[in-house]
Amino acid sequence: MTDTHKNLRALPGVDHLLELAKRDSRFSAIPRSVVLDSLRQVLEGMRKDILAGTGPVITDTLLLEKALSLAEEKIKPRLVGVINATGVVLHTNLGRALLCDDALSHITAIAKTYSNLELNLNTGQRGIRYEAVDGLICELTGAESAIVVNNNAGAVLLALNTLARRREVVVSRGELVEIGGSFRVPDVMEKSGCILKEVGTTNRTHLRDYETAVGENTALFLKVHTSNYKIEGFTANVALKDLVALGQNKGIPVMEDLGSGTLVDFSKYGLPHEPTVRDAVRSGAHVVTFSGDKLLGGPQAGIIVGKKAGIDEIRKNPLTRALRIDKLTLAALESTLGLYRDEEKALREIPTLRMLTLPFTEILQKADTLFQAIQKAIGPLADIQFSDMNSRPGGGSFPELDLPTRCVTVQPLNLTVSRLETAMRLSTPAIIGRIEGNRYILDPRTIQEGQDTIIASTLARILKEK
Repeated sequence: MTDTHKNLRALPGVDHLLELAKRDSRFSAIPRSVVLDSLRQVLEGMRKDILAGTGPVITDTLLLEKALSLAEEKIKPRLVGVINATGVVLHTNLGRALLCDDALSHITAIAKTYSNLELNLNTGQRGIRYEAVDGLICELTGAESAIVVNNNAGAVLLALNTLARRREVVVSRGELVEIGGSFRVPDVMEKSGCILKEVGTTNRTHLRDYETAVGENTALFLKVHTSNYKIEGFTANVALKDLVALGQNKGIPVMEDLGSGTLVDFSKYGLPHEPTVRDAVRSGAHVVTFSGDKLLGGPQAGIIVGKKAGIDEIRKNPLTRALRIDKLTLAALESTLGLYRDEEKALREIPTLRMLTLPFTEILQKADTLFQAIQKAIGPLADIQFSDMNSRPGGGSFPELDLPTRCVTVQPLNLTVSRLETAMRLSTPAIIGRIEGNRYILDPRTIQEGQDTIIASTLARILKEK
């Protein structure tokens, strides 16, 4: 008998290992189905190793250790919290906007009990879930009516399908943007069932271009705010109010997709001016759409505001039910919007607004606290420095805007910067920084209160292990 055959015969049966696992307290919190599946995978892996002429000496202890490690990995949550030290405030890969404390409290309160989601408590009759937020949205934007769906792409899809299905929608070529993940405005328009009619050129579109494009089958003028890029130089575009005036003259409604959308005039706080939702409503747009989890600082949602007649049509569309938001999103959105009744409070308590408008003096204080914590934890294991750099808004907002910041840089003495970045990313909690010029960069703008000590202790552990 060959060694291969001997080793294969030495592999214990899964029932034997399962019995051993039952008596091992380390497996007690793991579901039996997961333990069984892990044992089978470990045995199969061992068989392959034996047939390949590799692998360690087989023992019950070794097999159980491997199965335990695999089972623990299987039951770990896949969606976990991370520390964002990149300086990108609305980091799409890291979940965009952080929710405010009011929103978190309201979510918890609604999640653990029944609610009046679709019950009118005054009449005792069936209610409409959007009533939790539509009045508040109208109050903050000046719109006649509002409705909320699951995200802004859904809002655009729903509005176009309602207002322009099988008819032409006129839009500037320079506004046919890609909004991330290869998701493009023309694709959304196609799926909505409307007919795209491009006008103008990439860099210049005039009012006459819209006017000459009008035909018997024209249903809508669409304006898309290019919130994720900017064209400079020899450019021209049509202001929303001018397009609305043309639409009124021609009997054609105007829709604007604001993308990120904001309820705050950021120019008051030293940032570039972004058109607010109230600006778009005041200009006379029939329908305006924007996101909930970008500059608004709330949960993922697509908010549609505008004339009552248009919103009423949208409510009746069967797609509205397919795109509707759940009670937890409604709870978070209601609480976030409520803070906007006091702008100073909103800037203080909504994390996105707070991070975007954080004074440089506070950035310096945060950087110093982080520096001191790291220096105390790791001592001579790395070269630690301050570096004046830039944060970014992210999330397709404020294209090309640099937010001055002071970062803490770490250059380890006993391992490469790339290995340090990997180890930080694979730690618990995961810490996401960035690498520039052979330095590991930590930007305090997006590091939340109390996280500096976690970063410092994680760095110390990694550097001392290497």
